[in-house]
Amino acid sequence: MDLKSFIHALPKTELHLHLEGAVAAPTVIDLANRHGIALPDFSDDSDIFDFADLAAFLKVYDIICASIRTPDDFRRVTYEALQRCADSNVRYAEFFFSPGAHLPHGVTYTDMLDGVIGGMHDAERDMRIASRLIPAINRELGPDNAEEFLDMVLADRRDEVIGIGLDYLEAPFPPGPYAAVYERARAAGLKATAHAGESGPASNIRDSIAMLGCARIDHGYHIVDDPALVAACKETQIGFTCCPSTTHYTTIWRNLEAPDHPIRTMIGAGLNVVINTDDPGLFRVDLDHEYLLVTEKMGVPRAMLAELTLNGIRASWLDEGTKAQITREWQAEIAPLLAEANPA
Repeated sequence: MDLKSFIHALPKTELHLHLEGAVAAPTVIDLANRHGIALPDFSDDSDIFDFADLAAFLKVYDIICASIRTPDDFRRVTYEALQRCADSNVRYAEFFFSPGAHLPHGVTYTDMLDGVIGGMHDAERDMRIASRLIPAINRELGPDNAEEFLDMVLADRRDEVIGIGLDYLEAPFPPGPYAAVYERARAAGLKATAHAGESGPASNIRDSIAMLGCARIDHGYHIVDDPALVAACKETQIGFTCCPSTTHYTTIWRNLEAPDHPIRTMIGAGLNVVINTDDPGLFRVDLDHEYLLVTEKMGVPRAMLAELTLNGIRASWLDEGTKAQITREWQAEIAPLLAEANPA
């Protein structure tokens, strides 16, 4: 079995995907034109997704958010995002969306949820991909805004909403000030994750775990700067949702083949690494492509690719019984793939 076929056949999870970043360029253009949103000049559809750094990326991200206005818009982009996942044999997804980016455009949180959850149900019906939703706090708006954000989330609880996240520009906005809002969210039964160690220091990872009570870390690359933290996280097996392609744009590690690339180092150190796409529409990737990068650029063998897919179940927020059942099923599905890849 060739490598691409092997990767595609692996059952997968997607635990780090931003709904707004998963919108394909033609859909952005269609929605923006429909709602009268000005777009930058472009000669080809994909040109609107050209950016040099994280700050420029977030500007494009804001245009996308402004273009998603109605429950039907949210339903459409959710369905298309999960369709892209299913095309890479993703069976289960926990994905982010950014309510705070849509509220200024007159969209209510209830309308957002109605549309997103409708798209989730449509995708599960049509493609047998189960999913859960993680509203994400914009850390740039400060902890007072985050408290209001959580009030909004708790006032309209849905079974599909499984936790909260913390994203946007990390480096100037450490996690500590959000400890109180995270404590309240966890007390209400929400799981907790946070973007940490992407553009910020390893201390942001440590504080996200210790102060926010995070059960998972998104990105986490600067953990490699703190060997003691690496050892502690190996012991607890907290999940790290890593995204190979986006490290080229949003981190200091621009060469995926570098021996010191943090994803390579984190896998080698025995951390619970999960491979994800982050913003597949913006970066024009899919999950099969990300797994291919990990093996072609970082030398990760097929047996470890299979283990990384199982890490997705281990790091998910499914209940323990469901995790155990899916792990057994996937191990049985993966074993013949490995046998065919390595007949000896």
